[in-house]
Amino acid sequence: MKDRIDEGSWAWKQRENNNRMIAFQSAEAAPGEGVELSYFGGSCFRITAPSGLSVLIDPWRNPPWGNWDWYLYDFPAIQVDVALSTHAHFDHDGLHAVSASTVLDRLVGTFALADLRITGIADKHVSDSRHNAYDWAEMTRRLTDMETRPPGNWRSFDNSLLVVEAGGLRILHWGDNRPDPPEAVWAAIGSVDVALLPIDGSQHVLSYEQVDRVAERLGARLVVPHHYHIWDVTTRGSTLLPPDNWVNGKADPWWAGSGSVRLTPDEVRRWSARPLCFGEHVAFAKPGTKGGKAGA
Repeated sequence: MKDRIDEGSWAWKQRENNNRMIAFQSAEAAPGEGVELSYFGGSCFRITAPSGLSVLIDPWRNPPWGNWDWYLYDFPAIQVDVALSTHAHFDHDGLHAVSASTVLDRLVGTFALADLRITGIADKHVSDSRHNAYDWAEMTRRLTDMETRPPGNWRSFDNSLLVVEAGGLRILHWGDNRPDPPEAVWAAIGSVDVALLPIDGSQHVLSYEQVDRVAERLGARLVVPHHYHIWDVTTRGSTLLPPDNWVNGKADPWWAGSGSVRLTPDEVRRWSARPLCFGEHVAFAKPGTKGGKAGA
């Protein structure tokens, strides 16, 4: 699959079709509450609405320059109904590796179908990484001509915050957004039930203090880490670390027992900023492991 990096979209090769989407666009909203939340490593999650309509956010790939890798293998071959990316960095923009009927890259505005609604809110990627052991934003500025600071930043330092509404829940994917967006952005987001936030032991994107402030401002009931190191998914060269210290430092952490969990509004709204961490579990069979179905 390595050749996919340079060949662009390969949708024309896919044997699948949009028959499911044709059915969804004429169907009434499905009864029932709750969603399935599945983790694919990196910052990638799949959200499945009660109707079965599935949304994948931020599939990953390895850096296109080929000098070193972040991942031990290519993104798994999966099928979803809608695929999205929050921003144009390799660990978030592997949309070409997914078979999806609808592809929404850096969505700004609203997409709605059946019992699902997605709102993309334009803002900016983190550009101050002084809290990290490796000040990668400053190194980028010194070693390249790329401008990372808004408002004159390059495209890769834009970010779309994604609010997914399904099954009676509001789920926010933060991407790699800065921790201090303008008030208009906070107003557009509103309160959320589940916040998918970049949390890792190296504090690569957000510091622990920034994570806590963001979660409080959002009124999040569940806080789900992503963008962290998994020993048999992510290379040590990524400089990422597991999120264990942050998770275990909170009251009543929930460590998922597999790569997927089912969430219902009544259950989620009993909590306040409770951590839900998938740890080393992902919703696919890792290469080199003994079989088993996805999510095991």
